[in-house]
Amino acid sequence: MEFFGMGTMEILVVLVVSLIAFGPGKLPQVARNLGKGMSAFRKITRELTEELSKEFKEIEKQGKEAFKEEKTAVEEMSKEFKEIKRQGKEAFKEEKAAEEEDPQKGKE
Repeated sequence: MEFFGMGTMEILVVLVVSLIAFGPGKLPQVARNLGKGMSAFRKITRELTEELSKEFKEIEKQGKEAFKEEKTAVEEMSKEFKEIKRQGKEAFKEEKAAEEEDPQKGKE
């Protein structure tokens, strides 16, 4: 059996030392106060964990929203660049066709 990483013998030693240090009259009061302290510590730890989890979820949500906005902006820029590229190719084809029709025009 283990309790707080201590075996049965270690627990017995702690109990005997506590009994000697505090005496049989104060030992129940010390144990009660220790229990209350541990309960308060657990409560504070739980509340802190919940608060941090909530904050991390909010940060994650904001990060996802920012990523989505940036992704949309990049996709829009990509569409614009593709359109510019298409227009450039089209203009090049028109210029080439014009040169083939009138070779003198291309030399000017």
